[in-house]
Amino acid sequence: MSAIPRTLTRRAVLIAATTTAALVLSACGGGNDDSGSGASGQTSAASSTGADSAAGAHDAQDIAFAQGMIPHHQQAVQMAELAADRASSAQVKDLAARIEKAQDPEITAMTGWLKSWGEDVPTSDSSMSSMSSMPSKSSKSSMPGMGQSGMPGMMNSKHMDELKTMSGKEFDTMFLTMMVEHHKGAVTMATTEKNKGKYAAATSMAGSIVTSQTAEITEMNKLLGKS
Repeated sequence: MSAIPRTLTRRAVLIAATTTAALVLSACGGGNDDSGSGASGQTSAASSTGADSAAGAHDAQDIAFAQGMIPHHQQAVQMAELAADRASSAQVKDLAARIEKAQDPEITAMTGWLKSWGEDVPTSDSSMSSMSSMPSKSSKSSMPGMGQSGMPGMMNSKHMDELKTMSGKEFDTMFLTMMVEHHKGAVTMATTEKNKGKYAAATSMAGSIVTSQTAEITEMNKLLGKS
């Protein structure tokens, strides 16, 4: 029998190898089609589940913290905005700018949490309405010590209106006096969240509020000439 030419043998081997590879690829592709999703689909599903779990890892304390701290921060920002053209002290203006810069992003973050949880987000109008119902003090010296409706440190509308009429050193003194009490209230609220909250981002923010606003209270007391 004559020998099979080497070129024909080589061609037969190549054909067999190509056929085998095609069958393997077809089998792999078929597996993905049967499952309806490949590895990327499983990863996407896992990521979605993880996000849902993270969004749901909160409790009633977290909700109360966000719903209370949003209007509390909003009032602090309103007070800080007044300082830009009413304060006489550069130190007061600088402090007010820092307060606004720190608290605006926190309002945005807490608003996002409440929306993701399907909870109500306080509005500026509702905050003003609640402040209008708070008891007012006729004397400026009796201004500190506000603490109504579970929101310690909130100023009522009378105090806010008084602040708007002031300028210069008179404004500086009233602004600092009000903001010290406002910060004390925020620290109280944040301490409760830090100790009892469940949502990691909320308890972390609460810890930052306690640290930063405690330091600012010390700073403001020094500006007021207090030890």
